[in-house]
Amino acid sequence: MKVKIKKGDTVEIITGGREDKGKRGEVLKVLPDENGIVVLGINIRKKHQRQVQTQGRNLRPGIIEFEAPMDISNVMLVCPSCKKPTRVAIKRDGENVQRMCKECQALFD
Repeated sequence: MKVKIKKGDTVEIITGGREDKGKRGEVLKVLPDENGIVVLGINIRKKHQRQVQTQGRNLRPGIIEFEAPMDISNVMLVCPSCKKPTRVAIKRDGENVQRMCKECQALFD
């Protein structure tokens, strides 16, 4: 399936836990094979890291926090012109392919 969300887009979380639903953030990474997405500051997880010595360097031990991937169906793209979460249409002009807001018909790219 073709992914209509790209790195750097602003998205809004439409489903999920109480702490994340309704938040907006920037897309850090898109994982099309896993149908996943990583959003800045959303879906924060904690990992207990042991001290590991690799190539003469020590990795810091302790609890680290990172953004975990979430399913791409749990987010909606935010239109830059109308500032609302919206569905995305594809507009083709010969060779050019552009993404378009279904609400206000504004172009994303």
